[in-house]
Amino acid sequence: MVRVKKSRERERQEGPSLLALLSRSERRSRGRRHTGRAGLRKRVRKRSGALFAEQSGTMLSSSSLIWIGALLLGLEASLTRASDFQHHAYEEMVRALFAVQSDCPYITRIYSIGRSIEGRHLYVLEFSDNPGIHEALEPEFKYVGNMHGNEVLGRELLINLAQFLCEEYRAGNERITHLIHDTRIHILPSMNPDGYEVAARQGPEFNGYLVGRGNSKEMDLNRNFPDLNALMFYYEKHNGQNHHLPLPDNWELQVEPETLAVIKWMQNYNFVLSANLHGGAVVANYPFDKSREPRIRGKTTYSATPDDKIFKKLAKTYSYAHSWMHKGWNCGDYFDEGITNGASWYSLSKGMQDFNYLHTNCFEITLELSCDKFPPATALASEWLANREALVSYMEQVHHGIKGMVYDENNNPISNAVISVAGINHDITSGTDGDYFRLLLPGTYTVTASALGYQPFTSMVTVGPAEAVQLHFYLKVQPKGTNLNIKGYPNKKGSSTAKIPPTNLGPR
Repeated sequence: MVRVKKSRERERQEGPSLLALLSRSERRSRGRRHTGRAGLRKRVRKRSGALFAEQSGTMLSSSSLIWIGALLLGLEASLTRASDFQHHAYEEMVRALFAVQSDCPYITRIYSIGRSIEGRHLYVLEFSDNPGIHEALEPEFKYVGNMHGNEVLGRELLINLAQFLCEEYRAGNERITHLIHDTRIHILPSMNPDGYEVAARQGPEFNGYLVGRGNSKEMDLNRNFPDLNALMFYYEKHNGQNHHLPLPDNWELQVEPETLAVIKWMQNYNFVLSANLHGGAVVANYPFDKSREPRIRGKTTYSATPDDKIFKKLAKTYSYAHSWMHKGWNCGDYFDEGITNGASWYSLSKGMQDFNYLHTNCFEITLELSCDKFPPATALASEWLANREALVSYMEQVHHGIKGMVYDENNNPISNAVISVAGINHDITSGTDGDYFRLLLPGTYTVTASALGYQPFTSMVTVGPAEAVQLHFYLKVQPKGTNLNIKGYPNKKGSSTAKIPPTNLGPR
């Protein structure tokens, strides 16, 4: 039996999101240096209603939006003190996060996922209407910044984002309120606090391209995850497992403490969508990062995932919501529509982006956000305005596709049930509460739920462009004596459920 139900329609603001996100209240004067931005004047809010006709849902053209965005950039710059935007050393960052938690105690929680080599906590700030609790059918989202210690813009943007979400929620911003009520958002401003401190000693004017990039042992954390791509590429050729690939033996001894903390974090939370913020270019990069083939004429080739179309859409969501990323020409490079397949740009092994996709349910892209890895503080205000709408729009993508519960005949949730979509060779699994989330583009799909000990069930579902469609499954116990494979289908005589690659594949 299957039940299909549309999620309730959210009453979202239909006007252009750039102005909808402008601050609606004056920043309280507290004299804190870490506050992220000054609130715009009330006259701007009144003016915004006239310009955008928010109540009628009128949409302006992209050219008009760009013009108004430029106008507002100048207006906000005139109303914002340069001192409101600054770089945050570790202690200042921690104070800023706890200040947000103090201002919004009922929708935030701070927790540490581990420590760096030098003992600094990797703090995460969570936003939710029920902090600390996973609610069934509420997706988990994460942002990760400052993986490379000298790429600092992402760190500052995530601090600003945290302050912004708190302020707008308190001001009654309907869009932000819906986002926080219906999403569990996790923000890790700095994955590499030790590297940041090294880079910050030189500062924005003198920081070299590599100084502070790695952790305190100078290890590049984005080349430090277990390499699951080789295993995946082998399985693709031999009809093997296509999701949640196993980790190699003794993998915990092969990664840095910061990497270990993030992997454990991924394993403990059923993340659906993520982005990893970097610097040194301006482009939205999507998986795979590692090429399947060797270099051809000095270049690596495009390496598509089975979810290539949805990854392109996710990358474009950020690119086109960003003030200039979508234009393509940035930092001396050209990326069509401001996006690129990672391997097509250059092949990268042991990266976090591919690891998310191959070991968990999470879809992650990498956001390169500035030509300058360590921009001066004077650039932070304009960078915040350029990225603010994109950061929010990207989070909203977690609510697209399908989601639902997997139950047995007695309405007990089934965890680790496999959700397969015909034509897409990448499955996801249900969480411990029996809920699942599958990002999909609009269209009609054949979806199958299966679990060990149960008969599989298949249903057709049509996905629209708005909210995720709810598709629930009720699985019956398999008859005794039935030999089923890992997806719940009868095995052919003499067949096996998966093929094991040679032992020399994968990091050992």
